[in-house]
Amino acid sequence: MKRRAPLFFGLLLALGVLVLAGGGVTATKTARANDLQLTKLQNRILSGFAGFEFAQGLGASEKTAKKDEAKNFVPSGDDGCRSNYGNNIKVNQNCLNISDTDLQGRAQAENETAIALDPNNPDQLVAASNDYLRGDGTCGAHWGHGADHWNDSTMPNGFVRGGFVGSAREYFQASGDPSVAWDTKSNAYYSCQMFQRGPATANNPDLSSGIYLFRSTGNNGASWNFTGRPVIQDPDTTGATLIDKPYMTVDNHAGSPFQDRIYVTWTFFDSDGTAYLYEAWSNDYGEHFSAPVLVSTDSALCNQTFGVPTPQGRCNENQDSDPFTGPDGALYVVYTNYNNAVSGADNRNQILIVKSTDGGVTFSSPVKVSDFYDLPDCATYQAGQDAGRACVPEKGSQQDSVFRANNYPSGSVDPKDASRIAVTFGSYINRDSNESNGCVPAGFSPFGQNRFTGVKTAGACNNKILVSVSTDGGSTFTGTTSDPRTEPVVNQDPGQSTTDQWWQWSTTSKDGKLVVSYYDRQYGSDETTGTMDFSLSSSKDWAAFKTKRVTSSSMPLPTEFPDAQGNGTFIGDYTGLAAWDAGYPIWSDTRNADLALCPGTGTSTTPPDNCTFSEPNGRQANDQDIYTAKVGLP
Repeated sequence: MKRRAPLFFGLLLALGVLVLAGGGVTATKTARANDLQLTKLQNRILSGFAGFEFAQGLGASEKTAKKDEAKNFVPSGDDGCRSNYGNNIKVNQNCLNISDTDLQGRAQAENETAIALDPNNPDQLVAASNDYLRGDGTCGAHWGHGADHWNDSTMPNGFVRGGFVGSAREYFQASGDPSVAWDTKSNAYYSCQMFQRGPATANNPDLSSGIYLFRSTGNNGASWNFTGRPVIQDPDTTGATLIDKPYMTVDNHAGSPFQDRIYVTWTFFDSDGTAYLYEAWSNDYGEHFSAPVLVSTDSALCNQTFGVPTPQGRCNENQDSDPFTGPDGALYVVYTNYNNAVSGADNRNQILIVKSTDGGVTFSSPVKVSDFYDLPDCATYQAGQDAGRACVPEKGSQQDSVFRANNYPSGSVDPKDASRIAVTFGSYINRDSNESNGCVPAGFSPFGQNRFTGVKTAGACNNKILVSVSTDGGSTFTGTTSDPRTEPVVNQDPGQSTTDQWWQWSTTSKDGKLVVSYYDRQYGSDETTGTMDFSLSSSKDWAAFKTKRVTSSSMPLPTEFPDAQGNGTFIGDYTGLAAWDAGYPIWSDTRNADLALCPGTGTSTTPPDNCTFSEPNGRQANDQDIYTAKVGLP
């Protein structure tokens, strides 16, 4: 994904045209020959979902399909419908589809979770995920009551009106990167990224992409309008551009001057090597959206541009935008930026935030929230992994924790005080992981990913969730001039300073508590085996946090979308959280077994039967399901 050396791919001279639908903005672009032709820096900051789907569209095992069935099958009575673990409630209600073992994860996995509650009825919930039920990623939708009663709904995203591509319909092949929200009228909204894969995977040269907004009126997310309304659309047959990593919020603060306005932000990877952030808004309940508005405005905070043009200013390499609103109608967008200068072996990046006080029409200059350090290069520390992605390595000699991961920000405003804003984010260098205990930044891999001394050493490197706070409406933050080595962390349990936490989401409760949920390796043998748990922390003063374990037992490392050893390479990019008087975290869970056709069955003499099975490394294959829990705030 991200960076540093200016080793960018050469551009071909063929020309095309980009249309940013919703506002009719047009621009000339330079086309490229292959499916998704991004620069090294663009590829580093490409979202995990898009990167995984384009780079491994066939799946790692499908591209090198085994001639024989997987070994070590074990007969099982599991029907693939396992539901709850204590108060850990399964959200997706489908039973497990049975995939061929060389397509493990296809038609099965659920990841990249989001959840939201109706402010008029906080027990009414909607949730979203990347859903592989149909084989390729699609925008999965779920609706529930009180966190313990859930149903699946079907997102009608098979096609959209296709005038932007010159035909009546556009049938997208894959979709994901979902987000959900409610307005003050109890309408639920769902933002969905949709795209074409291109000829390397499919027999269609179309590489168009877009973001679409779906609305549920009157039935709490049980059904959605057809077709989705376009937020932004990019007709493309060259792979030179891509719309990526959208996220949505709705101003559901009663009395706000922009009450019920919908905001969607996204990254646009352009053919010139840039990655600017844009936003569009709707003031008619999602029926129409504004022209795209530049979010990543120019700033002296951005002081290197990697040799690419700066048509919208120097802050031209960005990702992971999170929009959120305050009770006064202010819109904030927090995001990661990679235009900061570093020297020597330092490999930090920065988190910036911008503010709009006119309903998303214009944005302020960026304010620095904090520096942060991304997770380490996977190929350097975990043998046999593909270059160009980071992961969360376990400690010791085992090298099985290889799923793609990165750090990102999440923001919220105190509902009782519009001037008080919190941003949480992950950082591999922090007060518990730095030079004093043997974790030392060590520059970048040849593909631009971070390296550190002490990654596999117990007691040395670990990822933490940090918090930076503003008390002046976003003009300054506690992390603006601080170092991540000194900033507060949300997991403050004694004796757990050496363990990893990642993929947080944060929000505020109805009475202004800051609530943060995240994957966590502070329990049992998680730190050395790579097993995972989920935790929730909260703080009334946004400084001293108490933590609860959410998962009732540890989750095994994923095996869906496996590498050659059977280790899962993708469980999404992020998790979600809603809160009112309790917290509702939502995550991708790996405790349910995967199933496949039993060896020797499904023949002319033996009826088919389903079995559990083991991966080449001996670990039982598992599924990815979505789970949530209603958690009292500690």
